[in-house]
Amino acid sequence: MNPDPDYSAAYVVIRTDAPDGHEGHGFAFTIGRGNEVQKAAIDALRPMLIGLPLAETLDDMGSFWRRLVHDSHLRWLGPEKGVMHMAISAVVNAMWDLKAKRAGKPLWKLLADLTPEQIVDLVDFRYISDVLTPDDALDILRRSDAGKAEREERLRARGYPAYTTTPGWLGYTDEKLVQRCEDAVNQGFSQIKLKVGGDLEQDRRRLELARSTCGPAIRIAVDANQRWDVPTAIRWINALAPYEPWWIEEPTSPDDVLGHAAIAEAIAPIRVATGEHVPNRIVFKQLLQAGAVSFVQIDAARVAGVNENIAILLLAAKFGIPVCPHAGGVGLCELVQHLAMFDYVAVSAELDDRVIEYVDHLHEHFVDPVVVRGGHYLAPTMPGFSAAMKPETITAYTYPDGSAWQDIRHDRV
Repeated sequence: MNPDPDYSAAYVVIRTDAPDGHEGHGFAFTIGRGNEVQKAAIDALRPMLIGLPLAETLDDMGSFWRRLVHDSHLRWLGPEKGVMHMAISAVVNAMWDLKAKRAGKPLWKLLADLTPEQIVDLVDFRYISDVLTPDDALDILRRSDAGKAEREERLRARGYPAYTTTPGWLGYTDEKLVQRCEDAVNQGFSQIKLKVGGDLEQDRRRLELARSTCGPAIRIAVDANQRWDVPTAIRWINALAPYEPWWIEEPTSPDDVLGHAAIAEAIAPIRVATGEHVPNRIVFKQLLQAGAVSFVQIDAARVAGVNENIAILLLAAKFGIPVCPHAGGVGLCELVQHLAMFDYVAVSAELDDRVIEYVDHLHEHFVDPVVVRGGHYLAPTMPGFSAAMKPETITAYTYPDGSAWQDIRHDRV
Protein backbone atom coordinates (compact mmCIF):
# COMPACT_ATOMS: atom_id res chain seq x y z
CA MET A 1 0.00 0.00 0.00
CA ASN A 2 2.92 2.35 0.76
CA PRO A 3 5.61 0.95 -1.54
CA ASP A 4 8.21 3.72 -1.46
CA PRO A 5 7.84 6.00 1.55
CA ASP A 6 10.20 8.90 2.12
CA TYR A 7 9.71 9.52 5.84
CA SER A 8 9.06 13.18 6.48
CA ALA A 9 7.45 15.52 8.98
CA ALA A 10 6.01 19.00 9.01
CA TYR A 11 7.76 20.34 12.10
CA VAL A 12 6.47 23.02 14.46
CA VAL A 13 8.29 25.13 17.04
CA ILE A 14 6.27 27.42 19.32
CA ARG A 15 8.31 30.18 20.96
CA THR A 16 7.20 32.62 23.65
CA ASP A 17 8.47 35.79 25.26
CA ALA A 18 8.58 34.09 28.68
CA PRO A 19 11.97 34.45 30.40
CA ASP A 20 12.36 30.71 30.94
CA GLY A 21 13.19 30.26 27.25
CA HIS A 22 11.19 27.07 26.82
CA GLU A 23 9.90 26.11 23.38
CA GLY A 24 7.16 23.71 22.33
CA HIS A 25 7.95 21.18 19.62
CA GLY A 26 5.50 19.13 17.57
CA PHE A 27 5.13 17.59 14.14
CA ALA A 28 2.82 15.86 11.71
CA PHE A 29 4.35 12.69 10.29
CA THR A 30 4.01 12.13 6.55
CA ILE A 31 5.68 9.75 4.11
CA GLY A 32 7.06 12.30 1.68
CA ARG A 33 5.13 13.84 -1.20
CA GLY A 34 2.44 16.10 0.23
CA ASN A 35 4.52 17.20 3.21
CA GLU A 36 4.39 20.72 1.77
CA VAL A 37 0.58 20.53 1.94
CA GLN A 38 0.79 19.55 5.59
CA LYS A 39 3.11 22.48 6.26
CA ALA A 40 0.69 24.87 4.56
CA ALA A 41 -2.10 23.64 6.85
CA ILE A 42 0.06 24.29 9.90
CA ASP A 43 0.91 27.76 8.60
CA ALA A 44 -2.83 28.47 8.35
CA LEU A 45 -3.02 28.14 12.15
CA ARG A 46 -0.29 30.70 12.80
CA PRO A 47 -2.66 33.73 13.13
CA MET A 48 -4.66 31.85 15.75
CA LEU A 49 -1.66 31.57 18.07
CA ILE A 50 0.38 34.73 17.65
CA GLY A 51 -0.18 37.00 20.63
CA LEU A 52 -2.13 34.57 22.82
CA PRO A 53 -1.57 35.07 26.57
CA LEU A 54 0.75 32.22 27.51
CA ALA A 55 -0.26 31.39 31.08
CA GLU A 56 -4.00 31.56 30.43
CA THR A 57 -3.71 29.44 27.31
CA LEU A 58 -1.64 26.72 28.96
CA ASP A 59 -3.96 26.70 31.97
CA ASP A 60 -6.98 25.93 29.78
CA MET A 61 -5.86 23.51 27.11
CA GLY A 62 -9.43 22.32 26.61
CA SER A 63 -10.50 25.75 25.41
CA PHE A 64 -7.35 26.06 23.28
CA TRP A 65 -8.18 22.75 21.55
CA ARG A 66 -11.75 23.85 20.87
CA ARG A 67 -10.55 27.20 19.54
CA LEU A 68 -8.52 25.45 16.84
CA VAL A 69 -10.79 22.51 16.02
CA HIS A 70 -14.05 24.47 15.89
CA ASP A 71 -12.83 27.44 13.87
CA SER A 72 -15.64 27.67 11.32
CA HIS A 73 -13.37 28.47 8.37
CA LEU A 74 -10.71 25.82 8.86
CA ARG A 75 -13.27 23.27 10.06
CA TRP A 76 -14.82 23.40 6.59
CA LEU A 77 -11.75 21.56 5.29
CA GLY A 78 -12.57 18.51 7.42
CA PRO A 79 -14.54 18.63 9.47
CA GLU A 80 -12.26 17.11 12.09
CA LYS A 81 -10.26 14.93 9.73
CA GLY A 82 -7.44 14.95 7.24
CA VAL A 83 -4.61 17.39 6.71
CA MET A 84 -6.17 20.20 8.75
CA HIS A 85 -6.84 17.94 11.73
CA MET A 86 -3.26 16.67 11.61
CA ALA A 87 -2.01 20.25 11.50
CA ILE A 88 -3.99 20.98 14.66
CA SER A 89 -2.44 17.87 16.19
CA ALA A 90 1.06 19.19 15.54
CA VAL A 91 0.25 22.54 17.15
CA VAL A 92 -1.69 21.09 20.10
CA ASN A 93 1.08 18.58 20.81
CA ALA A 94 3.67 21.35 20.64
CA MET A 95 1.69 23.30 23.22
CA TRP A 96 1.57 20.25 25.49
CA ASP A 97 5.33 19.87 25.06
CA LEU A 98 5.72 23.49 26.15
CA LYS A 99 3.35 23.04 29.10
CA ALA A 100 5.18 19.92 30.31
CA LYS A 101 8.59 21.60 30.02
CA ARG A 102 7.38 24.59 32.03
CA ALA A 103 6.00 22.19 34.67
CA GLY A 104 9.31 20.29 34.79
CA LYS A 105 7.61 16.94 34.09
CA PRO A 106 7.47 14.40 31.28
CA LEU A 107 4.06 14.61 29.64
CA TRP A 108 2.82 11.25 30.90
CA LYS A 109 3.47 12.36 34.47
CA LEU A 110 1.95 15.81 33.92
CA LEU A 111 -1.26 14.21 32.68
CA ALA A 112 -1.32 11.53 35.36
CA ASP A 113 -1.03 14.19 38.07
CA LEU A 114 -4.18 15.99 36.88
CA THR A 115 -7.39 15.49 38.82
CA PRO A 116 -10.23 13.60 37.14
CA GLU A 117 -12.07 16.89 36.79
CA GLN A 118 -9.10 18.55 35.08
CA ILE A 119 -8.77 15.64 32.64
CA VAL A 120 -12.48 15.73 31.76
CA ASP A 121 -12.20 19.47 31.05
CA LEU A 122 -9.70 18.66 28.30
CA VAL A 123 -12.16 16.49 26.36
CA ASP A 124 -14.71 17.57 23.79
CA PHE A 125 -17.70 15.26 24.32
CA ARG A 126 -19.56 16.54 21.29
CA TYR A 127 -20.51 13.60 19.05
CA ILE A 128 -19.52 10.95 21.63
CA SER A 129 -21.86 11.73 24.53
CA ASP A 130 -24.30 9.03 23.37
CA VAL A 131 -21.80 6.48 24.70
CA LEU A 132 -19.43 8.49 26.92
CA THR A 133 -20.63 11.42 29.05
CA PRO A 134 -18.51 13.61 31.30
CA ASP A 135 -19.97 11.71 34.27
CA ASP A 136 -18.95 8.40 32.68
CA ALA A 137 -15.42 9.73 32.22
CA LEU A 138 -15.28 10.94 35.81
CA ASP A 139 -16.35 7.50 37.03
CA ILE A 140 -13.59 5.82 35.00
CA LEU A 141 -10.94 8.24 36.25
CA ARG A 142 -12.07 8.15 39.87
CA ARG A 143 -12.03 4.35 39.90
CA SER A 144 -8.49 4.47 38.57
CA ASP A 145 -7.37 6.85 41.32
CA ALA A 146 -6.92 3.86 43.61
CA GLY A 147 -3.49 2.38 43.04
CA LYS A 148 -2.10 5.22 40.90
CA ALA A 149 1.04 5.56 43.02
CA GLU A 150 1.72 1.81 42.86
CA ARG A 151 1.23 1.73 39.09
CA GLU A 152 3.53 4.68 38.61
CA GLU A 153 6.17 2.96 40.72
CA ARG A 154 5.79 -0.21 38.67
CA LEU A 155 6.02 1.76 35.43
CA ARG A 156 9.23 3.44 36.51
CA ALA A 157 10.73 0.12 37.62
CA ARG A 158 9.67 -2.16 34.76
CA GLY A 159 8.59 0.02 31.86
CA TYR A 160 5.68 -0.54 29.48
CA PRO A 161 5.46 -3.67 27.25
CA ALA A 162 6.54 -3.22 23.64
CA TYR A 163 6.23 -5.23 20.47
CA THR A 164 8.49 -4.94 17.46
CA THR A 165 7.69 -4.57 13.78
CA THR A 166 11.37 -4.85 12.85
CA PRO A 167 11.21 -8.50 11.63
CA GLY A 168 8.20 -8.08 9.44
CA TRP A 169 8.80 -5.86 6.40
CA LEU A 170 7.68 -7.42 3.13
CA GLY A 171 10.95 -6.82 1.29
CA TYR A 172 13.07 -9.00 3.60
CA THR A 173 14.59 -12.28 2.45
CA ASP A 174 13.62 -15.41 4.36
CA GLU A 175 17.06 -15.45 5.97
CA LYS A 176 16.69 -11.88 7.18
CA LEU A 177 13.18 -12.57 8.48
CA VAL A 178 14.44 -15.52 10.52
CA GLN A 179 17.39 -13.54 11.87
CA ARG A 180 15.20 -10.59 12.86
CA CYS A 181 12.75 -12.94 14.58
CA GLU A 182 15.58 -14.54 16.54
CA ASP A 183 16.88 -11.09 17.49
CA ALA A 184 13.45 -10.00 18.71
CA VAL A 185 13.07 -13.03 20.96
CA ASN A 186 16.59 -12.60 22.33
CA GLN A 187 15.87 -8.93 23.04
CA GLY A 188 12.93 -9.88 25.24
CA PHE A 189 9.97 -9.04 22.99
CA SER A 190 6.91 -11.21 23.58
CA GLN A 191 5.19 -10.02 20.38
CA ILE A 192 6.29 -9.26 16.83
CA LYS A 193 4.41 -8.07 13.75
CA LEU A 194 4.63 -9.06 10.09
CA LYS A 195 3.30 -7.17 7.10
CA VAL A 196 0.98 -9.19 4.87
CA GLY A 197 -1.14 -8.70 1.78
CA GLY A 198 1.31 -8.92 -1.09
CA ASP A 199 0.96 -12.58 -2.01
CA LEU A 200 -0.96 -15.19 -0.02
CA GLU A 201 1.49 -18.06 -0.55
CA GLN A 202 4.40 -15.86 0.43
CA ASP A 203 2.50 -14.77 3.52
CA ARG A 204 1.91 -18.41 4.47
CA ARG A 205 5.59 -19.18 4.08
CA ARG A 206 6.72 -16.12 6.02
CA LEU A 207 4.30 -16.79 8.88
CA GLU A 208 5.37 -20.43 9.02
CA LEU A 209 9.02 -19.33 9.21
CA ALA A 210 8.26 -16.77 11.91
CA ARG A 211 6.20 -19.21 13.94
CA SER A 212 8.80 -21.96 13.76
CA THR A 213 11.53 -19.47 14.70
CA CYS A 214 9.72 -17.73 17.54
CA GLY A 215 7.88 -20.72 18.98
CA PRO A 216 4.31 -20.94 20.26
CA ALA A 217 4.74 -18.51 23.18
CA ILE A 218 5.48 -15.42 21.05
CA ARG A 219 2.49 -13.51 19.72
CA ILE A 220 2.67 -12.77 16.00
CA ALA A 221 0.42 -9.96 14.78
CA VAL A 222 -0.07 -9.25 11.09
CA ASP A 223 -0.69 -5.93 9.34
CA ALA A 224 -2.35 -5.53 5.93
CA ASN A 225 -2.11 -1.72 5.72
CA GLN A 226 -5.64 -1.44 4.21
CA ARG A 227 -4.86 -3.61 1.16
CA TRP A 228 -8.08 -5.63 1.03
CA ASP A 229 -11.77 -5.24 0.51
CA VAL A 230 -13.98 -7.10 2.99
CA PRO A 231 -14.35 -10.49 1.21
CA THR A 232 -10.64 -10.65 0.41
CA ALA A 233 -9.71 -9.84 4.00
CA ILE A 234 -11.92 -12.63 5.33
CA ARG A 235 -10.58 -15.19 2.87
CA TRP A 236 -6.93 -14.18 3.34
CA ILE A 237 -6.95 -14.09 7.14
CA ASN A 238 -8.78 -17.39 7.47
CA ALA A 239 -6.11 -18.89 5.22
CA LEU A 240 -3.46 -17.66 7.68
CA ALA A 241 -5.36 -18.90 10.74
CA PRO A 242 -3.27 -22.08 11.22
CA TYR A 243 -0.32 -19.86 12.19
CA GLU A 244 -2.35 -18.23 14.99
CA PRO A 245 -2.02 -14.54 14.18
CA TRP A 246 -2.64 -12.49 17.32
CA TRP A 247 -4.44 -9.76 15.40
CA ILE A 248 -5.01 -8.53 11.87
CA GLU A 249 -4.26 -4.83 11.62
CA GLU A 250 -5.95 -2.49 9.14
CA PRO A 251 -7.59 -5.25 7.08
CA THR A 252 -9.61 -2.78 5.01
CA SER A 253 -10.39 0.94 4.65
CA PRO A 254 -10.07 2.69 8.02
CA ASP A 255 -13.39 4.47 7.34
CA ASP A 256 -15.36 1.25 6.82
CA VAL A 257 -16.83 0.63 10.27
CA LEU A 258 -19.33 -1.99 9.14
CA GLY A 259 -16.68 -3.69 7.02
CA HIS A 260 -14.46 -4.05 10.07
CA ALA A 261 -17.41 -5.47 12.00
CA ALA A 262 -18.10 -8.03 9.28
CA ILE A 263 -14.44 -9.05 9.18
CA ALA A 264 -14.27 -9.35 12.97
CA GLU A 265 -17.27 -11.67 13.01
CA ALA A 266 -16.01 -13.82 10.14
CA ILE A 267 -12.43 -14.38 11.35
CA ALA A 268 -13.03 -14.86 15.09
CA PRO A 269 -11.24 -15.85 17.28
CA ILE A 270 -8.54 -13.90 15.41
CA ARG A 271 -8.86 -10.30 16.51
CA VAL A 272 -9.04 -7.04 14.55
CA ALA A 273 -6.87 -4.01 15.35
CA THR A 274 -7.02 -0.59 13.73
CA GLY A 275 -6.58 3.10 14.42
CA GLU A 276 -3.46 4.63 12.92
CA HIS A 277 -5.55 6.14 10.10
CA VAL A 278 -8.80 6.57 12.00
CA PRO A 279 -9.32 10.33 11.80
CA ASN A 280 -11.15 11.24 14.99
CA ARG A 281 -12.89 10.16 18.18
CA ILE A 282 -16.21 9.79 16.35
CA VAL A 283 -15.06 6.96 14.10
CA PHE A 284 -13.36 5.26 17.06
CA LYS A 285 -16.69 5.49 18.89
CA GLN A 286 -18.46 3.75 16.02
CA LEU A 287 -15.84 1.00 15.75
CA LEU A 288 -16.30 0.29 19.44
CA GLN A 289 -20.10 0.45 19.25
CA ALA A 290 -20.11 -2.02 16.36
CA GLY A 291 -17.81 -4.51 18.09
CA ALA A 292 -15.51 -4.09 15.11
CA VAL A 293 -12.16 -3.91 16.95
CA SER A 294 -10.48 -5.85 19.72
CA PHE A 295 -7.50 -3.47 19.91
CA VAL A 296 -7.56 0.31 19.58
CA GLN A 297 -4.43 1.71 17.93
CA ILE A 298 -4.19 5.39 18.71
CA ASP A 299 -1.74 7.53 16.79
CA ALA A 300 -0.18 10.56 18.46
CA ALA A 301 -0.35 12.76 15.35
CA ARG A 302 -3.35 11.58 13.31
CA VAL A 303 -6.21 12.89 15.47
CA ALA A 304 -6.10 16.38 16.95
CA GLY A 305 -3.39 15.81 19.49
CA VAL A 306 -3.30 14.96 23.18
CA ASN A 307 -6.82 16.13 23.98
CA GLU A 308 -8.57 13.96 21.41
CA ASN A 309 -6.39 10.99 22.24
CA ILE A 310 -7.50 11.32 25.86
CA ALA A 311 -11.10 11.12 24.62
CA ILE A 312 -10.23 7.93 22.71
CA LEU A 313 -8.49 6.41 25.73
CA LEU A 314 -11.63 7.06 27.78
CA LEU A 315 -13.84 5.54 25.08
CA ALA A 316 -11.67 2.42 24.99
CA ALA A 317 -11.81 2.19 28.79
CA LYS A 318 -15.61 2.50 28.70
CA PHE A 319 -15.80 -0.48 26.33
CA GLY A 320 -13.02 -2.44 28.05
CA ILE A 321 -10.89 -2.60 24.89
CA PRO A 322 -7.06 -2.57 25.16
CA VAL A 323 -5.15 0.32 23.59
CA CYS A 324 -2.05 -0.71 21.64
CA PRO A 325 -0.64 2.46 20.06
CA HIS A 326 0.70 2.78 16.55
CA ALA A 327 4.29 4.03 16.39
CA GLY A 328 7.27 3.95 14.04
CA GLY A 329 7.52 6.70 11.48
CA VAL A 330 9.26 9.91 12.50
CA GLY A 331 9.04 10.36 16.25
CA LEU A 332 5.78 8.51 16.80
CA CYS A 333 7.40 6.12 19.29
CA GLU A 334 8.69 9.12 21.20
CA LEU A 335 5.23 10.68 21.45
CA VAL A 336 2.87 7.80 21.90
CA GLN A 337 4.74 6.22 24.82
CA HIS A 338 3.54 9.14 26.96
CA LEU A 339 -0.11 8.53 26.06
CA ALA A 340 0.05 4.79 26.78
CA MET A 341 1.80 5.35 30.11
CA PHE A 342 -0.76 7.96 31.13
CA ASP A 343 -3.50 5.48 30.19
CA TYR A 344 -1.99 2.81 32.43
CA VAL A 345 -1.40 5.06 35.42
CA ALA A 346 -4.60 7.14 35.35
CA VAL A 347 -7.24 5.74 32.97
CA SER A 348 -7.42 2.00 32.24
CA ALA A 349 -5.14 0.90 35.11
CA GLU A 350 -4.40 -2.15 32.98
CA LEU A 351 -1.42 -3.72 31.21
CA ASP A 352 -3.05 -6.98 30.12
CA ASP A 353 -2.85 -7.38 26.32
CA ARG A 354 -1.43 -3.86 26.02
CA VAL A 355 1.73 -3.16 24.05
CA ILE A 356 3.27 -0.17 22.27
CA GLU A 357 4.66 -0.68 18.78
CA TYR A 358 8.42 -0.23 18.47
CA VAL A 359 10.35 0.32 15.25
CA ASP A 360 14.10 0.64 15.67
CA HIS A 361 14.92 3.58 13.43
CA LEU A 362 15.27 7.39 13.46
CA HIS A 363 15.46 7.70 17.25
CA GLU A 364 18.98 9.10 17.02
CA HIS A 365 17.54 12.38 15.73
CA PHE A 366 15.65 13.18 18.96
CA VAL A 367 16.86 14.99 22.05
CA ASP A 368 14.96 12.55 24.30
CA PRO A 369 14.77 9.30 22.32
CA VAL A 370 12.84 6.25 23.45
CA VAL A 371 14.71 3.64 25.45
CA VAL A 372 13.55 0.04 25.05
CA ARG A 373 15.12 -2.68 27.19
CA GLY A 374 14.02 -6.24 27.69
CA GLY A 375 11.03 -5.69 25.44
CA HIS A 376 9.76 -2.71 27.46
CA TYR A 377 9.66 1.06 26.95
CA LEU A 378 11.34 2.77 29.88
CA ALA A 379 9.37 5.69 31.27
CA PRO A 380 10.72 9.06 30.05
CA THR A 381 12.08 11.33 32.77
CA MET A 382 13.00 14.46 30.77
CA PRO A 383 10.39 17.27 30.93
CA GLY A 384 8.25 17.58 27.82
CA PHE A 385 6.63 15.39 25.19
CA SER A 386 9.93 13.95 23.82
CA ALA A 387 9.14 15.75 20.55
CA ALA A 388 12.23 17.92 20.11
CA MET A 389 14.66 16.98 17.36
CA LYS A 390 18.33 17.74 17.71
CA PRO A 391 19.30 21.13 16.24
CA GLU A 392 21.83 19.52 13.93
CA THR A 393 19.14 17.20 12.54
CA ILE A 394 16.84 20.13 11.83
CA THR A 395 19.68 22.03 10.16
CA ALA A 396 20.74 19.10 8.01
CA TYR A 397 17.36 17.75 6.95
CA THR A 398 15.14 20.80 6.54
CA TYR A 399 13.90 20.77 2.95
CA PRO A 400 15.12 22.06 0.55
CA ASP A 401 18.11 23.94 1.96
CA GLY A 402 19.49 21.46 4.49
CA SER A 403 22.88 19.94 3.84
CA ALA A 404 21.41 16.44 3.47
CA TRP A 405 19.65 17.58 0.29
CA GLN A 406 22.59 19.23 -1.41
CA ASP A 407 23.92 16.16 -3.18
CA ILE A 408 20.53 14.96 -4.40
CA ARG A 409 19.86 15.52 -8.06
CA HIS A 410 16.24 15.39 -9.19
CA ASP A 411 15.17 14.43 -12.69
CA ARG A 412 13.64 17.32 -14.54
CA VAL A 413 11.04 17.42 -17.25
